[in-house]
Amino acid sequence: MRYLTDYKRVAGHGSAHSGAHHHWQMQVSSVALAILIPIFIFMFGSTLGSDYETAIAYFSRPVPAVVAGLTFVVGLLHFKSGAQIMIEDYAQGMTRQALIMLVTGFSYVCIGLGLFALVKIAL
Repeated sequence: MRYLTDYKRVAGHGSAHSGAHHHWQMQVSSVALAILIPIFIFMFGSTLGSDYETAIAYFSRPVPAVVAGLTFVVGLLHFKSGAQIMIEDYAQGMTRQALIMLVTGFSYVCIGLGLFALVKIAL
């Protein structure tokens, strides 16, 4: 029998040893999205109502393309982490592992496709 204080029990970040990492990752991505989303909406809003060529020319410039890419990547990584935490809380066994792999794969495929489309627009 081990005699551990409450602090010693929680110092290992819980039973999975990754709770603090997930929490920190979600906090950082939340702050990044709080900055990126208004900038992206402002940039995207300025192209609403314009024709196709104007919108393509606008997102061909470096700053709008980088902001759109960062918003897309950070948003999908935030989604992946949040969905993984939700799945870990509510699913069990092989279902949990399959759902986590599915969500992770979906997120990375969406990031790849989104960045490919953005590169096609920017170049």
